[in-house]
Amino acid sequence: MATAGKTADKTSRARLGAVIKSARDIMRKDAGLNGDLDRLPQLSWLLFLRAFDALEDSRELLEDDYRPAIDKPYRWRDWAGDPELYGDALRDFVNGELLPYLKGSLEGASPRDTVLVDLFKDIHNRMLSGYLLGDLVRQLNQINFSSSDDIHTMAYLYESILREVRDAAGDSGEFYTPRPVIRFAVRQSFLSLGESILDPACGTGGFLVESLEELQDRADSTESRQRLQKDLRGIEKKPLPYLLCMMNLILHGIDSPTILRNNALVQMTSEFGPGSKVDVVLTNPPFGGEEESSVSERFPKGVQTKETAWLFLVAILDKLKPGGRCAIVLPNGVLFGEGAGTRIKERLLRECDLHTIVRLPQGVFAPYTQIPANLLFFEKTGPTKETWFYEVVPPEGRKSYTKTKPMRDEEFDECVAWWGGQERKGREENERAWRVPIADIEARGCNLDLANPEIGDDLAHRAPGELISDLISVGRETLSFLESIAIDMEGSRSLIAEVSGGDVPLVPIAEILKAERTPIEVDPDKLYRALGLRSFGKGTIRYPPVLGADLSKLRYFTFPENALVLSNIKAWEGAISITTVDDLECVASNRFLFYLPRDSRINIGFVRYYLLTRAGLTDVGACSPGMADRNRTLGVKAFERLRIPLPNREIQDHVVRVLDGIMANLTKAIEMNDRVAALRTSLLNAAFNGQL
Repeated sequence: MATAGKTADKTSRARLGAVIKSARDIMRKDAGLNGDLDRLPQLSWLLFLRAFDALEDSRELLEDDYRPAIDKPYRWRDWAGDPELYGDALRDFVNGELLPYLKGSLEGASPRDTVLVDLFKDIHNRMLSGYLLGDLVRQLNQINFSSSDDIHTMAYLYESILREVRDAAGDSGEFYTPRPVIRFAVRQSFLSLGESILDPACGTGGFLVESLEELQDRADSTESRQRLQKDLRGIEKKPLPYLLCMMNLILHGIDSPTILRNNALVQMTSEFGPGSKVDVVLTNPPFGGEEESSVSERFPKGVQTKETAWLFLVAILDKLKPGGRCAIVLPNGVLFGEGAGTRIKERLLRECDLHTIVRLPQGVFAPYTQIPANLLFFEKTGPTKETWFYEVVPPEGRKSYTKTKPMRDEEFDECVAWWGGQERKGREENERAWRVPIADIEARGCNLDLANPEIGDDLAHRAPGELISDLISVGRETLSFLESIAIDMEGSRSLIAEVSGGDVPLVPIAEILKAERTPIEVDPDKLYRALGLRSFGKGTIRYPPVLGADLSKLRYFTFPENALVLSNIKAWEGAISITTVDDLECVASNRFLFYLPRDSRINIGFVRYYLLTRAGLTDVGACSPGMADRNRTLGVKAFERLRIPLPNREIQDHVVRVLDGIMANLTKAIEMNDRVAALRTSLLNAAFNGQL
């Protein structure tokens, strides 16, 4: 029987997969839809109407006083199968009658459910061809939303489509929480039936769907299932995620999702009284956003800020019931933030037990942002006495995450085993876990950006065998690299020689690079990290955050990634680098110049490496006049007139690849020297402790 069930499930998935593929192929032909960010909303609102019609069928059979939420002829069953409604007539009906009706804007129309009006008020039919629209509707008619098998399979397929739109949306500033992070947060929140669960920034509904799947097997009666559906609540401001969330929850069996379309910060600050409180908050609020003054002014004076993540944290503290709990994804900036941030953290630590901070791996939201993130778990049960930190690291051999190689569930397994269950008993410090008493946190000004103490450990106290193993490993990698470079250099010596050959054109900087930086108005109450540059080509510095009022009185700018950056007072001694995505959290004073390539002929890394050569630094020095070193300033016009050798792009790329590899392995060589120096002491310690 089990085998038969699996076979049926595969058959259903294959059949519905073919339907959805055909539907998407149809949409790709329509000139009005450009990319998945157009196609998915179109598919979603039509799927919604198809699923909603099936729900109405069930209501009509079960409810004695049934009243349709959608009147004739606007129900799916009335128009989607009408053979006379096709081509231009179908398109005109959808645009001129159906959507205006669903938005509640037709004169004489009966009142619609407010959820329907909220859902459709920003929906438009983007398909230009009525014939393709008719073909799409016929495809969706093949889905049987009265069948539990079809609904389950459609939910699975829809989740996969959401992952695709996440990838597409990432290019326009939207990105969604990785599912392993969601599962871990839900699992370690130890949810119970009967608890109200809120995601105030619910996006496409990931936290709510995972909470449903965590609890639905325990809901063994109609009453408990209905209660569970009502207990899952969300708020979403943007129309596209709101639509996707509603469809996602309906496909997962929630007939009437309790999702509000509003700015959560406005919604939560408008609700008062015990009845508005919730037991659990699970959320990933927007990173780095700024709210309008009218929103921040709704909060108490001492904690008013435009930073969205901070305001969400304050609103959540107000929203939780006594004894309530929260799991929230927050960027590092919230952990070390000062000013209003310090006051918010003081309140958090005073009112709640911030028992665990899970430091997520670098790049968990890659490729959309490299901002480091954390999961904070706290309970509104009284003041914090100590906070445990746990550092999750990528699997061995993995340095970053990508669209095709995202984070996996099993990367949290060790943390789950360490957690100690709902009571958090038996936790022990190890190389990934450490605890900090509240007194130490308060002594640091409530700075929660606390690094793993094991990272900065004394190498000499490590076991000799461990150091020797490290040396062998690093040595082999370095030797292998040097051998490959030697072969590569030998095989391409003539190619590299072209860089300094007489046939390579000398091109003025101004012809290949363009200045690029954007001035900002510094907010005295906002935290800023200032960018700095190390001399001798050693890269950028990201200084600790300070309030805008404490910044120097210079003008400040934002700047792009992968830009050539020079210090106008230290460029002559090699304060030249390339900006990375991590640098983008900083602002730069007018003492720094930024340049981007004018076109694809230029590898910006090649320009940097040339400027750091003896010849390049000599030229930059000649552009930096001054009587004393401390007074030397880079002349911008003179620098932009500077002529540098520019071989073809193939040679530039080759030089950069070789030099990048050498620089990376120089770091490993330095690490080897540190370990060699520590090995002597480690061996002596082991010998006199009987461990040799």
